[in-house]
Amino acid sequence: MAEGTARGGANPEARSGLLLVAPPAIYAILLLAAPMATIVLFSFLTDAQSGVEWTPTLDNYREVLTQPVYRALMLRSLVVALAVTLVTVVLAYPVAYFVSFHVRPDRKSLWLFLITIPFWTSYIIRVFLWKVILGYNGVINSGLMSLGIITEPLQAINYNVGALIMTLAHAYAPFAILPIFVVLEKIDRSLLEAGQDLGEGKFRTFLRVTLPLSMAGVIAAVLIVFIPTIGDYVTPNLIGGGKLPMIANMMEAKMLGQDNRPVGSAIVVVAMLIVALISIAFLVLNRRFLRGNQR
Repeated sequence: MAEGTARGGANPEARSGLLLVAPPAIYAILLLAAPMATIVLFSFLTDAQSGVEWTPTLDNYREVLTQPVYRALMLRSLVVALAVTLVTVVLAYPVAYFVSFHVRPDRKSLWLFLITIPFWTSYIIRVFLWKVILGYNGVINSGLMSLGIITEPLQAINYNVGALIMTLAHAYAPFAILPIFVVLEKIDRSLLEAGQDLGEGKFRTFLRVTLPLSMAGVIAAVLIVFIPTIGDYVTPNLIGGGKLPMIANMMEAKMLGQDNRPVGSAIVVVAMLIVALISIAFLVLNRRFLRGNQR
């Protein structure tokens, strides 16, 4: 009887929980799982002149893994994404640290408000503005020429990897600042005071206390910046001028330009697997880092 009553009492809670979780679960399945399953399915089909043949094959993956052009684009995408992530997180950490530790509590909301101002405009508009700034007749070249520093516009500041990294780092900076700031805010200030009372300097206290305790925010910022950056295709088109295509541009070309959905889907699957492996590696390294500091 007791077991039956316990089960009967748990059933209404279980039903209410399922009713609460069901709408977002169905939404996620329809908008995430179903498209991903479709992509995986198409990656094993055969491309033909008349359309897609429903004949299973591994030729699409062989092409993606053996053709030098795909490896080159994936390598460039990884290098650019890692560089953007490094630059963004390294520049975002001091900003988050300053707002958390040196800004008065009643002013922090104002600083966060200023940090989120870039979200007021479209991502494409922000990227296009960087093209205007770095362009042949852009703000930088026009300013330097008006000051007499240069006699003709510089071509080295646009259509290169450096401009691409600078633009992406600016675009994703708020995504890196906010998670680091949230974790820094949760750090107990008494731990820092205890470290200094024991004779540790501010810098060593930061390395031994603040940085390890804030690594969760750093890893979150790394993943938030790295994952969308490697799949970006708008910025290489605008800032790179089409001269610096990344793997996402090849996906678009295969899917839309050449209407080769099987190969395009195989590129998507391979790219997702690589990103997943790198993300897991970040998480494993973070856990080992935290364990090492706890010892």
